[in-house]
Amino acid sequence: MARSWWKTALALALTAVMLFPIYWMVNVSFTHRESIRKSQLLPLDFTTDHYRVVFSQQLPYLTTSLLVGVGTVVLTLLVAAPAAYGLAKLPVPGGRVLSFVLIVGQMIPAVVMSLGFYAIYNRIGMLDTIPGLILADSTLAVPFAVMLFTAFMRGIPNELIEAAELDGASYWRTFRAVMLPISRNSAITVALFAFLWSWSDFLFASTLDREGGSLRPITMGIYNYIGAQNQEWGPMMATAVVASIPTALLLVLAQKYVAAGVTAGAVKD
Repeated sequence: MARSWWKTALALALTAVMLFPIYWMVNVSFTHRESIRKSQLLPLDFTTDHYRVVFSQQLPYLTTSLLVGVGTVVLTLLVAAPAAYGLAKLPVPGGRVLSFVLIVGQMIPAVVMSLGFYAIYNRIGMLDTIPGLILADSTLAVPFAVMLFTAFMRGIPNELIEAAELDGASYWRTFRAVMLPISRNSAITVALFAFLWSWSDFLFASTLDREGGSLRPITMGIYNYIGAQNQEWGPMMATAVVASIPTALLLVLAQKYVAAGVTAGAVKD
């Protein structure tokens, strides 16, 4: 036990290094503008003015991010769960090809996708809309969600499906009454990652929501404090702190479900 003290010390040091940017973000958010350039390790010149600015200016952007995040989660689950059920348990023609296409889809750079979405949205009038952002963000989450659901559902015993069929259940009823309840951990994992991806998205938001106004996500709200001649570091860091709170709470609350959902299907009996 005594020999492992250096491992604990090394782990603490590495943890401190990784968490230091978060601490610095909080530190700057509580420091007066005139004192930020002094780079003090503690907010000796303490103020909450930056947070008052955030709550007076950024609440519409936070609301937009929340709507986009929830919409992305709902759309991802509606598409990915049935698709994974079909790939995992139903005789779908070309199932292997579809699985390969999903993998290839994740390799496409997001900037290429954003340009394609811009061209399409510009024609059909979906630029600067919340549904447009939801659809774009879902394209990042759906391939991952389908693969995660498929890996888990393939591990569900076929006897459960056969028993449901003997009771007269259709494919849809079997999916809804048997597969979905068992796949709860995977569903929570998918929902969490889909929300995080949409919440932190900047590329799609900056490309597809360019007209300004209140219908912009919080990532674009933070970008408002970055100018060619000046950067408002205090409000910027305060906005980042506020925007980090919902995701941090979700990660804490869903941690055990995520651990079970990510490892689901990795081990076969």
